[in-house]
Amino acid sequence: MLSRVGDKWTMLVVDLLGGGPKRFTEIKRALGSISQRMLTLTLRNLERDGLVTRTQFQTIPPRVDYELTELGHSLRYPVKALSDWVVANRRDITAARSRFDEAQEPKRKLLKLA
Repeated sequence: MLSRVGDKWTMLVVDLLGGGPKRFTEIKRALGSISQRMLTLTLRNLERDGLVTRTQFQTIPPRVDYELTELGHSLRYPVKALSDWVVANRRDITAARSRFDEAQEPKRKLLKLA
């Protein structure tokens, strides 16, 4: 369950659906770089876990809306807290990554010479 909740796309979809029901195409457009397959899998898994409901309307063309359940809405708070933490610590994380990468560079050079 932690891998699903901590997944990048899950967090973004939960945040997006926090604003109310959305159609598949609205979600895809808002997320931009997600593939249709990945969005389908993400929504299906969220529905399976009881975090999202899928409502199909008998219209032409057919219309499907996705909406957070009560359980899904309760996930918005920890997702928001994690997002806030990332934003607050982004510079420190970037600096740590740079230090790590610089420390690894001599090892990479040695491997290339071997």
